[in-house]
Amino acid sequence: MMNIIIAGDGEVGFHLAEALVHSNHDITIVDPHEELLKMVESHTDLMTLVGESNSVGVLKQAHVEKADLVISVLHDEKTNILTAILGKKLGAKTTIARVNTLENLSEENQKIYEELGIDLLISPEDIAGHEVIDLLEQPAAIEVYEISEGKFSIFLIRIEKDAPVTGKTLQEVAEYYGPLDFRAVVFHRGDETFLPTGNTVVQPGDLVYVITKPESSEKLMEMGGKETQEINNIMIVGGGRVGRVIAKRMESEMNIKLIERDKEHCLTLTNLLDDTLIIHGDARDINLIEEEGIENMDAFIAVTNNSETNILTCLHAKKFGVKKTIALVENLDYIEISQNMGIDAIVNKKLIAASHIIRYSMSDDITYFKYMSGINAEIAEVVANKGSAVVKKPIKDLKIPEGAIIGGIVRGKETFIALGDLQIQEGDKVVVIALPGVMPGLEKLFTKSVFGI
Repeated sequence: MMNIIIAGDGEVGFHLAEALVHSNHDITIVDPHEELLKMVESHTDLMTLVGESNSVGVLKQAHVEKADLVISVLHDEKTNILTAILGKKLGAKTTIARVNTLENLSEENQKIYEELGIDLLISPEDIAGHEVIDLLEQPAAIEVYEISEGKFSIFLIRIEKDAPVTGKTLQEVAEYYGPLDFRAVVFHRGDETFLPTGNTVVQPGDLVYVITKPESSEKLMEMGGKETQEINNIMIVGGGRVGRVIAKRMESEMNIKLIERDKEHCLTLTNLLDDTLIIHGDARDINLIEEEGIENMDAFIAVTNNSETNILTCLHAKKFGVKKTIALVENLDYIEISQNMGIDAIVNKKLIAASHIIRYSMSDDITYFKYMSGINAEIAEVVANKGSAVVKKPIKDLKIPEGAIIGGIVRGKETFIALGDLQIQEGDKVVVIALPGVMPGLEKLFTKSVFGI
């Protein structure tokens, strides 16, 4: 059990608290808005404290000297930095600060902040930009997660109606194709999310999470009915932090047009980007995007600060035939709706931030943790400890909690797709996928309590 203080002034802080609410941790939320905290108190058993987190008095009132973890995720990065520094000086063991600017993430600056007592600087916008880049590198996938430095990937794909696997059970697919270096681990069909069995019939439109070795990704896409896509021409809507990260990283490899409403911001972008065409205008204007050649675009990325604008412009792009559309959507309730409307991929900063931060509330035996964006499920990579239940029997004989599945195993330089006869060994990194609330039950397979949530 950990004592955790969360300082926030909006949804990121509250989403973190909600993600941790079922843990054994003692959590205190510090927020300057009394009405918001009253709402939190009415829905949870969390401790709340009205005040500014960069106040020594407020932090002492929150018993920061007993805190194992202080997380500051306000919109103002200066407040976050000061909160983390004060937290460490007043006795907190670990501190995390959300920042908004690239400068604070440079190696030199990061070292300075570490010396001041900040253990982790995190920028949800920066991470969101890199997630979009991963999606551009695997354009047929809706989501992409790299695990164990790329030894495994987890892709979310939508099954096409003419896919070779459509209408077959997973057992029939395995018998027809023989041993495969990938495995379906989660299905989402309609409003239902479930873990598959050998008798699960693959249907058109199914959203399927698949764990795969890198060399088998093309075969996976082929079986899912996906055509090979090349991304050369990109239109980005929104020149904020996320848009800048994407354009800066990809402008030397692709043709990029970036549309930004704010004229002064456009001038700033021209100084920051070398090979990106900056266009001053409103992407909701269909005439504008037509004039800028939307029909010739391979990918359309909407990353403004307005979720509705991002959804609307992506739908417009779809009507013009753009094959890959990606929207930044901050309202969690909009994610499934957006996907059902035809948007190819959704990026959510709250889920991104929570995945990175919650890892620090877990044991060192958890080497990776991620909330899936498309459905309500979680991925973790766990080290198998000596003498634990997980190393004593083949996978098929393990008492894995209902709602959890073992997807793959990393053993040194080797990787294995998890099949029933496989025996997990001490030191293996085990990739597990679980539905909400199930992950903590997996700790029974390990020698010590490795899951913090």
